[in-house]
Amino acid sequence: MTIDTKNMLGSILESISRIDYIKPNQIPNIDLYMDQITTFMEEGLERTKRYPEDKILTKTMINNYAKNNLLPPPVKKKYSKEHILALIFIYYFKNLLSIKDIETLLEPITSKYFGNDSGFSMTDIYEEVCGLEKSRIDSMAKDIARIYKTSLDTFADAPEDEQKMLQNFSFICSLAFDVYVKKQVIEKLIDDMPEPKKKK
Repeated sequence: MTIDTKNMLGSILESISRIDYIKPNQIPNIDLYMDQITTFMEEGLERTKRYPEDKILTKTMINNYAKNNLLPPPVKKKYSKEHILALIFIYYFKNLLSIKDIETLLEPITSKYFGNDSGFSMTDIYEEVCGLEKSRIDSMAKDIARIYKTSLDTFADAPEDEQKMLQNFSFICSLAFDVYVKKQVIEKLIDDMPEPKKKK
């Protein structure tokens, strides 16, 4: 996210408006090998990178996810569309949650809906959740704009040449506090979930 000093808010809101996700119909309906999976994820989530050299997904990551029971094992070294959906969830969760928390959160989903041909499927769950998140972008943008404007009222008594830096710090602290509180709520919800069943 590039922040222009004169138009910080405009830059932030423009970045938020560009938030997107991989649509289920963009995911191949054929099983893929690991190399194909990493290439697909790299292309599909490229816009979420902070730096161009950042890696979205590596073979080591996939192996670790499987080893830690976050991902059902591949069939004959091939990964299905449902594997990719699980990997997308893991990609977003890993920025916020521990591996153990992600396992606790995903295990009931993958054990019940992975490979499910009747009723809800992994695709149904993914579409429902992504639709909900996409619908919240406007209200989140308004909330961030409100927090930004509030931060401009802080440090009014500071030396003029230091105000911008201090107000920026205030804005970041307010956003970080929101993340902290929401992370506490998420962890509490996960702590109340049953322990994941250990797979052999």
